[in-house]
Amino acid sequence: MISLRDKVVFITGASSGIGRACARAFAREGAKILMAARRLDRLKKLAAELGADYGISSHFFDLDVRDRAAVERAVAGLAPEWETIEILVNNAGLSRGLDKLHEGKLDDWEEMIDTNVKGLLYVSRAVIPGMVKRGRGHIINIGSIAGHEVYPGGNVYCATKFAVKALSKGLRLDLSGTPLRVSEVDPGLVETEFSFVRFPGDKERAAKTYHGFKPLAPDDVAEAVVFCSTRPPHVNVSEIIVMPQAQASSTLVHRT
Repeated sequence: MISLRDKVVFITGASSGIGRACARAFAREGAKILMAARRLDRLKKLAAELGADYGISSHFFDLDVRDRAAVERAVAGLAPEWETIEILVNNAGLSRGLDKLHEGKLDDWEEMIDTNVKGLLYVSRAVIPGMVKRGRGHIINIGSIAGHEVYPGGNVYCATKFAVKALSKGLRLDLSGTPLRVSEVDPGLVETEFSFVRFPGDKERAAKTYHGFKPLAPDDVAEAVVFCSTRPPHVNVSEIIVMPQAQASSTLVHRT
């Protein structure tokens, strides 16, 4: 296993859900945690928790990954002790609605594409050149089972996660011949704020997503992410699909 102690791990979308769980999992391993999200108050609270629980240093800043100029400024402006990012977890992402494509809301499409695809690209483009120059680094993209199977109403969201799969594979090809590694972790149903974001204002509908079975917890996904990052240098875990035991596909879930 590779030791993560004192390695700088940059996590986007770290204020909740899988991103927050990843921050805690890496902190437990002694890593230095660099966090970005739109909700600065949550990051501030999480940073205090990481210091108290694990005694590690962390740094955080508010960032909307859809804003290319802001991403470039944030990465270029990092202090020396934080600029040597060794692990990048591209976690920021969301879904909006379950409308049929011909009835879809264009603003929802734009938000999903700008966050899930362009945001991942902006952050990767800002961070990876430094990794290549230093000759070390690991990019871990958070995908989804939605990047393997399209489900009714998932048209654009699924398309963005298929894009994450293509970009992960393309990046592995482009980085061939370097020591850098690229992994993709694709979860099934995880109980986070995901459905509350997808169905804003409809808490009852959102809650039904996880009714009648035990979904994954964010910690389950974070453990898979840490597993990828701690393999020996000659091992690249290209892809992990993590599903609840009750979920057989994107649409088939056994509920009691």
